[in-house]
Amino acid sequence: MTTRTPRRPRAPRTPRVLLTALAALTLLAAGPALTTPAAAAPTAAAATWDTDRAAAAYAADPAAVTASGSENGGSAPGLAFDGNGSTRWSSNFADDAWIRLDLGTTIRVDRVVLDWEAAYGKRYVLEVSKNGMDWTPFYTETAGTGGTVTAHTYPQDVTGRYVRLRGIQRATPYGYSLWSFRVYGGEPAPASTTRANLALNHPAYSNFYQHAGVSPAFVTDGGWPANLKDDASRWSSDWNADRWVSVDLGTTSTIDTVDLYWEAAYAVDYQLQVSDDNRTWRTVYQPPASEVAARRADVKSPGDAVGRHDTVRLPSPATGRYVRMLGKERRSFYNPAPATAQFGYSLYEFQVWGTGGSAAAAYPALPGEQQGTYQTTFFDDFTTGSLDRSKWRVVRTGTEMGPVNGESQAYVDSPDTIRTENGSLVLRAKYCKGCTQAGGGTYDFTSGRIDTHTKFDFTYGRVSARMKLPVGDGFWPAFWLLGSNVDDPSVSWPASGETDIMENIGYADWTSSALHGPGYSADGNIGARQTYPNGGRADQWHTYAVEWTPTAMRFYVDDRLVQETSRTVLESTRGQWVYDHNQYVILNLALGGAYPAGWNKATTPYWGLPQSSVDRIAGGGVQAEVDWVRVEQKR
Repeated sequence: MTTRTPRRPRAPRTPRVLLTALAALTLLAAGPALTTPAAAAPTAAAATWDTDRAAAAYAADPAAVTASGSENGGSAPGLAFDGNGSTRWSSNFADDAWIRLDLGTTIRVDRVVLDWEAAYGKRYVLEVSKNGMDWTPFYTETAGTGGTVTAHTYPQDVTGRYVRLRGIQRATPYGYSLWSFRVYGGEPAPASTTRANLALNHPAYSNFYQHAGVSPAFVTDGGWPANLKDDASRWSSDWNADRWVSVDLGTTSTIDTVDLYWEAAYAVDYQLQVSDDNRTWRTVYQPPASEVAARRADVKSPGDAVGRHDTVRLPSPATGRYVRMLGKERRSFYNPAPATAQFGYSLYEFQVWGTGGSAAAAYPALPGEQQGTYQTTFFDDFTTGSLDRSKWRVVRTGTEMGPVNGESQAYVDSPDTIRTENGSLVLRAKYCKGCTQAGGGTYDFTSGRIDTHTKFDFTYGRVSARMKLPVGDGFWPAFWLLGSNVDDPSVSWPASGETDIMENIGYADWTSSALHGPGYSADGNIGARQTYPNGGRADQWHTYAVEWTPTAMRFYVDDRLVQETSRTVLESTRGQWVYDHNQYVILNLALGGAYPAGWNKATTPYWGLPQSSVDRIAGGGVQAEVDWVRVEQKR
């Protein structure tokens, strides 16, 4: 089971006022919907939008539900689909028990929701089938904890008539027990020779989205709230202007109209584009300057703002397989607009009207495991007289980075803080009251940080280091990876991705590992704590490692697996997998700040750094030591 530990970002975190205001978007007041270029009142979505297809199938035909068995007559399989939260199915007492449902028609599933009773599954698989015989897994749980589990399917293609839960291991001696088993989705729009919405339940994509519950899959699910204000299914981008969402129609089609049903966080300016290959785009519409000006002037606070419905009738029909909305400018909610006054884009529904299309449109298969054998592609054992700068970049506060996380140190390029001795790298903390000026600030502490950025950036591999750490409240050594595009302002953190192989905040008996990305960053990371077995301590030599593949992240301490996070579970439950591009290695020794303070509660004399630790730094000898660092990649 993964656990969340108090954490912190590597770059300035999103201001809390922005997060609060974003939540307020779900409470927007009602108001008129605006369109461009012609007015059109929002109409109610189809009654089947966002309804439980499993309950509907069971109501239509109770024989649609079958199972390997039941505990007794009062826990029959159908009770997981009857819409009654106080009745349940309980399986026969077997690890391989299963329950399956015939939906009666083929749909694209966008999510499955399981409400477990106390007898839950520790390990189980959700599967889909078109014929009831050939099954494809789309969610594999290896460390279940019960409760309510929502397994979103994006970006997997989960299309079929049958859905099954297959048990692998029970968490209790009893069977698997479900209060409810819900399935959401809809029928993909077929090819049409008459004018139709060709995008309905078709694959949709975006460059970034906030978390799994607002993925691009929801812009084609067939519905929107009539008031254009409720917190209903939608795509919501992160907080940048150059974000897009696109739809795959399945084949080259003729398009005459696009309908966009926006939540209050709409685009002031945007382009509609078409493509034949999902790479080269042709712009077919952009609002005129007068319309952009009117949208820009519609500045309201989050509590007063509402969404809008844009009906865009193209000047002439366009042809293409893919259609996308490319955002150019976000709406502001205050004037003048501070940084916290703009959110991302929030779109309930993306309709594409015309002829053509194909229900066979599908999301591409996710990457599989790499072939080949591991070979060392980077290694440093620090046996040279000084740091090898052909391999490492020295990071300085005020030059390569700014202050972060409320930490007390300035990183400097000095043999006092970064040196090699006795065959090891030493990152040492120093104290001198008011002695260091860096980045416009004054610091009482200095320390060392190095990385491989621009020297060795890589995608996938087994990354390891042998380290000995200082023990003491607020000493914060780390061994981690950061996405190489973190300094791109159109990406930044956490969309860059961050992989924390080892962090320690001064406790002798444990370290932590974690992943940070959109929807799972800072204190909400996907992380775990490991405790050394047999009385081991952080100030002894240990090897810390991650195996980073296209399908999972596996973290190890002394070859012992301490955290495993699969790509499918991460994207099903938390957010976007942002680990298919280069990262680089970082070693640093921080002092105090958010993460240590969350545990040791120290506020004076420094945040997260009590006087006893200050005295130890002043006395000398507080340092992190690194015996070697290795990166292996499959070739």
